[in-house]
Amino acid sequence: MRRDTAPDRVAPERGRADLFRSVAVLVAAAVQTAAGVVGGAGLWGEPVGTVANSYPTLLLPAGGAFAIWTLIYATFAALAVRQALPAQRARRTHRSTGWWLASAGVLNAGWVALFAHREIVAAQVVIVALLVCLTVAATRLTHHPAAGWPDRLLVHTPVAVYTGWVAMATVAGAATTGAASDAAPSVTVAVIAVLLTGAVAATAALRLPAVVGYAAAVCWALIWIVVGTPAAPVQVAGTFAVVMVLVASVVRAYRAGDVTRSAWG
Repeated sequence: MRRDTAPDRVAPERGRADLFRSVAVLVAAAVQTAAGVVGGAGLWGEPVGTVANSYPTLLLPAGGAFAIWTLIYATFAALAVRQALPAQRARRTHRSTGWWLASAGVLNAGWVALFAHREIVAAQVVIVALLVCLTVAATRLTHHPAAGWPDRLLVHTPVAVYTGWVAMATVAGAATTGAASDAAPSVTVAVIAVLLTGAVAATAALRLPAVVGYAAAVCWALIWIVVGTPAAPVQVAGTFAVVMVLVASVVRAYRAGDVTRSAWG
C-alpha cells in the first residue's frame, strides 16, 4: 500500500475546522470514559458485566479481559489531548483520522448505554459501527507513518489496541446477541467463529500499522476466551487462533524491512 510521503504539516487555512475537529475528539474521549465508568458501576441501567454474564456463551471472555478498557480509555484520552495542541491540529494524520475517532468515542458511549439497558440487538449494531470507524482510522494511518515515538505511543498504538479489542468484542457480542435470542452458539459454531476470527485477525495483522498493539489486544481477548470457556474444542481453537495472529505479526514486522515502523506504526 502506498504511503503518503507529503509533509505532515500543511497550510493553516482550515484552522477553524481543525479546532472544531480536535475539540470533537476531546469531547468524545471524555464522553466514552464517563460512559465506561457509569456503565461499569451500573449507575445508569445495570452494570455491563452483569448484563453480559446473564447471557453466558462459549465466546464470553473471562472477567479479567475487560481491564483492557482502562488502557483504551487512558490512551485515547492522551491521544485526544495531544491532537488538540496547537502544534498538532493541522497535521494530516489528525485530519485523516480525527472524525472517525470522534465517532468511535460517541458510538462506544452509545453501546454502553444500550447494553446496560439490555437493548442487546441495538448494541450489537452500534458496536459493528464502532468497529468500522476504528478500522477506517487504523487503515488511514497506513498512509501516515509515525513521526517518531510520540506518534507511535500516542496515535498509532492506541488506535491499534482499540481496533483489535473491539474486533474481538464484536464477535463476543454477536454470541451474546444470539444467547439473548435463545440462539447461543453451539460448540461447533463457536469453534468455527474463533478460527475464522483468528484468520481475519491474522490477515489484518499483515496489513495494519502498529501490529504489536493490534495483535496484543486480539491475543488478550482470545486468551481470556480460552480461560473463560468450558468447552475444550473452543480452548484448542482459541489457542490456535492466538498462534495464527502471532505468526502473522512476526511476518508483518520482518517482511516490511523496517521492524520498528511495522511493529509500532
